[in-house]
Amino acid sequence: MSFVFFVVNFTAQQMQEERKTPEMRAQMTDIERLRHSTAHVLATAILKIWPEAQFAAGPPVDTGFYYDVDLPHRISPDDFERIEAEMKKEIKANHPFERMEVSRDEALALGKKGRLAALNERNAPSKFKLDIIENIPPGETISLYRNGDFIDLCAGPHVMRTGNIGAFKLTSVASAYYKGDEENPQLQRVYGTAFKTKKELDDYFAMLEEGKKRDHRKLGKELEIYIIDEDVGPGLPLWLPRGAAIIEELEKLAKETEFAAGYQRVRSTNIARERLYLKSGHLPYYKESMFPPMQLKLDVEEEARGMALQRRIAKNQERAKAIQEKISKLEQQRGVPFSAMEMAKDKAEAAKIEAEARTMASELAVILSSHRYYVKAMNCPHHHTLYAALPRSYRDLPLRFAEYGFCHRYEQSGELFGLMRVRSMQMNDAHLYMTPDQFESEFNAVNEMYLNYFKLFGIEKYLMRFSTHDPAKLGQKFVHEPELWKKTEDMTRNVLKSSGINYVEVPNEAAFYGPKIDVQAWSVIGREFSIATNQVDFAQPRRFDLRYKDRDNVDKIPLCIHRAPLGTHERFIGFLIEHYAGNFPLWLSPEQVRILTIGDEPNLLDYARATLDELRGHQVRAEIDPSTDKINGKIQRAEQMKVHTMFVIGKRDMEANAVSVRVHGKGNLGAKPRSEVMADILQSIKERRSE
Repeated sequence: MSFVFFVVNFTAQQMQEERKTPEMRAQMTDIERLRHSTAHVLATAILKIWPEAQFAAGPPVDTGFYYDVDLPHRISPDDFERIEAEMKKEIKANHPFERMEVSRDEALALGKKGRLAALNERNAPSKFKLDIIENIPPGETISLYRNGDFIDLCAGPHVMRTGNIGAFKLTSVASAYYKGDEENPQLQRVYGTAFKTKKELDDYFAMLEEGKKRDHRKLGKELEIYIIDEDVGPGLPLWLPRGAAIIEELEKLAKETEFAAGYQRVRSTNIARERLYLKSGHLPYYKESMFPPMQLKLDVEEEARGMALQRRIAKNQERAKAIQEKISKLEQQRGVPFSAMEMAKDKAEAAKIEAEARTMASELAVILSSHRYYVKAMNCPHHHTLYAALPRSYRDLPLRFAEYGFCHRYEQSGELFGLMRVRSMQMNDAHLYMTPDQFESEFNAVNEMYLNYFKLFGIEKYLMRFSTHDPAKLGQKFVHEPELWKKTEDMTRNVLKSSGINYVEVPNEAAFYGPKIDVQAWSVIGREFSIATNQVDFAQPRRFDLRYKDRDNVDKIPLCIHRAPLGTHERFIGFLIEHYAGNFPLWLSPEQVRILTIGDEPNLLDYARATLDELRGHQVRAEIDPSTDKINGKIQRAEQMKVHTMFVIGKRDMEANAVSVRVHGKGNLGAKPRSEVMADILQSIKERRSE
């Protein structure tokens, strides 16, 4: 097991958005309660060893829990055994978790005495807890939790007693700025995990160890699937031939599936004018995730217009300044005859100048914007433009546009991770336009497509995260359409319930233009991945003024579903590498067959090449090992590259018109007639069998 030391940094806005409301806390799962309680036991143990420790936040997280601590002593993994021993004592004591509701003044008084996140009163105040109290919204209940001598500011919830905590282990330590602000103190973040039983804990760490062996970054390099080159840039993967082969198979699968489902393929550009993304609303909502714009040089005529507008704007500013100075003088002369009339006249002139300035500034912005281009970060505005290109009738709907479109997004460098978080991606994207009456059947069809893919790839455990909006953030994080938010969220929720899909509802995580569903899938070893998304959009069709004529020849606005069942090539292939541990099924294997000869006699080589030609004639990805090495060396190399099937050909095989078959992970299957093996190979690929 390895331990990590790194710096964690979030923005203050992210920290604020992650703060759980009392309602959200009440929905904590049993395992989250257990881990939250273990964080309190961790703080108790640290205080037993270092009584001067100051604590900030200690929540449960996806893989366990952490607590941020301010302490002169630098905690390291060498301290974990000592801390865990104190934690075990607290668990054995079986102290109850007692909830105490207090007033804001009472909480502040305890904090000033150093009694919060402490075992007793101290000379130093509980500085971080005092700051947290100041930021608790007015009217929200303030509560404390006690276990033994430890009292902490906490909204809960917790398990009943410390003895209810099962198996736990500390895992790592990091540095984290308080509230994610680099101007604030840098704290030590101690991570751990906890489960109800020791078996679950052991299984978790066994999964982590297996995960290291399956790490897509490790296997991606060893199996020659992709590279990330510093000269090209971080987060910009390049696909080697073996990776490109996987991409081709996934695209073939998607195109066949989508064609059968009535999708039409489209193509769009990789850059577009700024005004397209202003129209879609991605600017300014999504600006931080887009690469900076390219400002192209204006032509002579436009440059002249722009300079003339700038001169006029400057002249207007001088006029406005002079009038403002005159108005200021008149305001000092109140009571002087005619000053009020003159002031009203000057204010009207100032308003006129201001309106002219706005018009000129708008004209200048249009000129500059028409020459400002962005690299495409999403396909939707382009697809909406294609929808709007032709008149549409209700008879044309549903209309389904599909594209494996290239997108580029500016992920922060600290967030980049192999193929899972990249800056360049190719997305299994589609946009479905429909009438409200068609929504349920279309949404169900999309979900059915997901389930079929899960079955094909052997994904047995999955979860749909249904993300909704926060009404308090309308007009900020989410478009200000309260009625449409309610309508589309209700429709989505009803379809999920009626279809029996396994889902959870997550507030405040919708896309800015509508509710979305993120698809979480678990690999065969139990690692969780976010692999795909499905979004309902009521806002962009309005922004693009998309229309269709209904049965009464009245213009209506369609609903839109954004969906990407196979996610991006990058993230989905990263998942598949770890899911299969590089042992891809035959249809998906980068190298499906490798021919290995025993000896180099001319007749034997001719037979091997004829076998190769037959395979490749059927579009099978087959190679021949041309080396003169002994057969064991050839087999070892093929096994290391996880080649799915090996044809071992010796003199006897040639004479019998046969091949000896080896399958990676299964070993030698013996000699079989060549025609029989060929037929089975082709049928397995055609059916996309899982083995």
